[in-house]
Amino acid sequence: MAWDDSASKIWMDGNMVDWKDAKIHALSHVVHYGTSVFEGIRAYDNKKGTCIFRLNEHVKRLFNSAKVYKIDIPYTQEEIAQAIRDTVKINELASCYIRPVVFRGYGQLGVNPLSCPVNTVIAAWEWGSYLGEEGMANGVDVGVSSWRKPAPDTFPTLAKCGANYMNSQLAKLEAIDHGYEEAIMLDYEGHVSEGSGENIFIIEDGVLYTPSMDSSNLKGITRESIKQLANDLGYEVVEERISRERLYFADEVFFSGTAAEVTPIRSIDHKIIGAGKRGPISEELQKTFFDIVEGKKEDKFGWLDYV
Repeated sequence: MAWDDSASKIWMDGNMVDWKDAKIHALSHVVHYGTSVFEGIRAYDNKKGTCIFRLNEHVKRLFNSAKVYKIDIPYTQEEIAQAIRDTVKINELASCYIRPVVFRGYGQLGVNPLSCPVNTVIAAWEWGSYLGEEGMANGVDVGVSSWRKPAPDTFPTLAKCGANYMNSQLAKLEAIDHGYEEAIMLDYEGHVSEGSGENIFIIEDGVLYTPSMDSSNLKGITRESIKQLANDLGYEVVEERISRERLYFADEVFFSGTAAEVTPIRSIDHKIIGAGKRGPISEELQKTFFDIVEGKKEDKFGWLDYV
């Protein structure tokens, strides 16, 4: 992503400020300890206008993540949802990526964060395919990381916390060093968990499998949407523990996520998956997903919130 300030306004604690002025103090608690929770949300341009994908579900997860870390967001869920709409609207963005983040600000620098203020920021900008348009069409090359996801009594992986993503960074950087476009991470017991920032599905004999929620993975909103969509198309979806070797034997494998959307995987650890390109079920799910968010098919699931 080429970073710029094309989205010229950022919502900060109830005010719209210029992109260049959206600053925090260097001694903010979040800078030193990663005390933030956040969301990644997409808005799509379709024939009915700009729509935000599953806005209320994202906002609810933001508040649930904050609850785990005893961060009291000084706004209601309805106020945050409206602020997200307002941020997209004021920047005149037809389609975009949206990043709400709630963090502990400038107060004191002990590990105890309770005396630090809670700040809330919402930004939006244009962002294309996370793993590239070519990857969306033909699949990406990934590798299984040597870095594992934390055990459930270390970091709560269901909370989308900024500090958790240092673990993801290690996997992503290792993948880049090895010439891959992304990493697949195993959980603390060696089962498949997720990508560095995406959920994962494998397809075996026409059945979709995705790691169960005891695999140190995030309960992705796009993941839940793909499960719903697959069931509607007549496919069985199974959540269970997945061993590493099943990745290699699968007919198809794909990532799902707000940034990645539906991205096929063509090779894992230099082993070709299936036919070595986007498979037919991945393609059907990908096409149907985009047809809905782009307004080409009815939004029968109620996923879209129009700005």
